[in-house]
Amino acid sequence: MTLFHFGNCFALAYFPYFITYKCSGLSEYNAFWKCVQAGVTYLFVQLCKMLFLATFFPTWEGGIYDFIGEFMKASVDVADLIGLNLVMSRNAGKGEYKIMVAALGWATAELIMSRCIPLWVGARGIEFDWKYIQMSIDSNISLVHYIVASAQVWMITRYDLYHTYRPAVLLLMFLSVYKAFVME
Repeated sequence: MTLFHFGNCFALAYFPYFITYKCSGLSEYNAFWKCVQAGVTYLFVQLCKMLFLATFFPTWEGGIYDFIGEFMKASVDVADLIGLNLVMSRNAGKGEYKIMVAALGWATAELIMSRCIPLWVGARGIEFDWKYIQMSIDSNISLVHYIVASAQVWMITRYDLYHTYRPAVLLLMFLSVYKAFVME
């Protein structure tokens, strides 16, 4: 029964990525290696973010809530937008292709690095636990988040974006970067 639970969690977490790749037309462009390159860029950006956080931001030890420090730690997530822009600028093609390659590669790398081992170890455990179903559903929300973030980065780099839309796109980018900070 535990293998069945693991299979359900695995399918719920990974099949939407496969379906997105196949149904979005990326497989027709042979974009698999472009998605792998986006995943490697994700790994490099996460390494840089970890080094930056470990070097410049000390750990918080009790007491009152350090609003400014937590805001600055959340500001490091701007590196994700810079990395997505880097991935999209290195790919030639239509905007939809760039958005989907960057988002799917980025989200897949995040899925593999943060949820693969917990699903393998935990979902095969002796008891059924809802947290693995929730983790699998969260991976789907993460996929949608990275598609939206990639679209926002692509829209803000366009020259033909009407100046009246620019503040709304910037506000949405601000909310996507600081979503964890705002939810705290």
